[in-house]
Amino acid sequence: MNGPPPSAFPTFGAAKGDQADALTVVGLTVAYRSRGRERDVLQDVTLRVRRGEAYGLVGESGCGKSTAALAMLRYLPRNGRVKAGKISIGGRDVAALDAHALREMRANAVSMVYQDPGRALNPSLTIARQVSEAFEASGASADEALARTADILGRVRIASPERVMESYPHQLSGGMQQRVVIAMALACNPELLILDEPTTGLDATVEAEVLDLIAQLRAELGTAVLFISHNLAVIGRMCDRVGVLYAGKLVEEGTTADVFAKPRHPYTVGLLRCLPRAGRAKETGRLDTIPGSLPLPGSVTQGCIFAPRCKLADERCLKDAPPPYRVAAAHGDQMARCHYHERAQTLPRSTDEAPVPVADGPEQPFALSARNLSKTFRVGDEEVRAVHDVSLDLVQGETLGLVGESGSGKTTLAKLLLGLVSPDKGATLELDGNRLPERVTKRSEAQVKSLQIVFQNPDSALNRAHSVRRLIARSLSKLAALHGEAKEARLHTLTEAVRLPERYLGSRTRQLSGGLKQRVAIARAFAGDPRVVVCDEPTSALDVSVQAAILNLLADLQRERRVSYVFISHDLHVVRYLSDRIAVLYLGRIMEIGRAAAVFDGPQHPYTEALLSSVPAIDGTHAKRIRLSGELPSAANPPSGCVFHTRCPRKIGAICETEAPPCRDAGDGHAIHCHIPVDELRALQRQEG
Repeated sequence: MNGPPPSAFPTFGAAKGDQADALTVVGLTVAYRSRGRERDVLQDVTLRVRRGEAYGLVGESGCGKSTAALAMLRYLPRNGRVKAGKISIGGRDVAALDAHALREMRANAVSMVYQDPGRALNPSLTIARQVSEAFEASGASADEALARTADILGRVRIASPERVMESYPHQLSGGMQQRVVIAMALACNPELLILDEPTTGLDATVEAEVLDLIAQLRAELGTAVLFISHNLAVIGRMCDRVGVLYAGKLVEEGTTADVFAKPRHPYTVGLLRCLPRAGRAKETGRLDTIPGSLPLPGSVTQGCIFAPRCKLADERCLKDAPPPYRVAAAHGDQMARCHYHERAQTLPRSTDEAPVPVADGPEQPFALSARNLSKTFRVGDEEVRAVHDVSLDLVQGETLGLVGESGSGKTTLAKLLLGLVSPDKGATLELDGNRLPERVTKRSEAQVKSLQIVFQNPDSALNRAHSVRRLIARSLSKLAALHGEAKEARLHTLTEAVRLPERYLGSRTRQLSGGLKQRVAIARAFAGDPRVVVCDEPTSALDVSVQAAILNLLADLQRERRVSYVFISHDLHVVRYLSDRIAVLYLGRIMEIGRAAAVFDGPQHPYTEALLSSVPAIDGTHAKRIRLSGELPSAANPPSGCVFHTRCPRKIGAICETEAPPCRDAGDGHAIHCHIPVDELRALQRQEG
């Protein structure tokens, strides 16, 4: 190892001494044993989290973020071990604890909140039983634990704790489940709270509520927080300091304000450039990406571990591993493991900035038209109207973004367009001006090929037993005109179009990264030259670098093939970047629809305004937060009048409760369904903006 030992480089800004720190990690090296060989997945990691401080840990999937968290709790799998280093929580050496002391520490000193609350909760136990168990583990009696359960659920802003206590996990929304998990984690008033991607998959308003909750509880309890996330904007909003992991090494560290404003490692620069910033759209240019991929654990034994992907790298970088260079920054000291940290921001961009042509709207023909789409499901004795009288047109070569909270009807609307569910009577669908049967089973082969879907999770959509070649070839086999060499040529054309290297054709999907799997899913969707592709959260689980590559790919394919997209996402910056027009859904109804720039710039429906105010910015700033009261109403019993009136911060009176709002024209195809006139909305929003 080059340079002094890691203990000589304490994290800047941390108080001296283990007793002042909630977490101290010094020189941590963790290895996994696979196929008879040990590979280092964390190398010489040193960091400290002060009491009451929020520390963010960021990096691509596979960089070792979750492994670091598991090592801190001694939760490593059987094939993992700590080879070197020391971990202390509240001044206690974790490795030195016996089984009893370790259980006590996990019960009383440290808690962890995982990414998927559905997997963290037992589906066969009520919420009351599961939360009360957390109190019992800290020594409370059964009666006392039950009494404290209602209190802690109220503390995490659950409006009806008694009702929720009697519920099972599947009866709660994702946001409600995450609040329950946080309540369980806070039951012991921990010194350290570890959050591993706690908001991934949550919509903008629920994410904002969960983040507000964590910030409030941290302030009240003085709990230190280790926040692991690939959402850099969330880290910017929540964390005092941030550490950047790359391939198991901490390559940069400092205050969040300093690192995000002036990063000093090329990897951090690359991550920040990948983000679709506020106001950025595809016509202004491609997103930057980080070329190459993560090295295999232990494969880089000499020089800078990031050198193979760095455009600043030279012979020195390939030969000598950079020590932790430290400088005084605006808000504290900053560390970067880069020989050329002073010019990291001069890193050349990996993609050109050539604008991507987009459709011109009315001058283009309609690829897909829908009129009076409604869908009612029968659940027990109730009728649930998931989609209510939706009409829309999709222009050839354009992207229509669908946004709204979970339960707003986005996915059901997409299934109606695809023919996977039948609409209620009175609906009509047209493809290229021709009548389109409602059910996919009644559509012709050409019509089926014309409408395809790319799912959020490629693992659920791709057969793990088949090779990449077979997965794509099966879609091509449905094209009667393709045989032999023509089919093979078409396969290679597809893989080239989605930037999938030929060497992966023989691989199984389990051998691929998330980004490569999604490229396979996109190639399969494009096998039949579709006219319309529904993209249902295609980038929500991807790192920012992979997300940027997939968004660039979708924009390129649209430009080259004039395909239209229906793009569903909770990430409003992503929707703004890729979409030409945006439709905002609430309880299955379109509240607002218009060109992306018009919807984002305003005037906006009060619901759209609340959604946009919930989106964190990378610099930690965001619009004045508009909090929506209560939960999304049940689609089985929607409110009368304007369905949004029960939560609307701009409700103007009884008319909102008794009359459906008119459709108001905001100009240039921008329509807002609201009782408040457009000019008044504009004036109110500018005044309070």
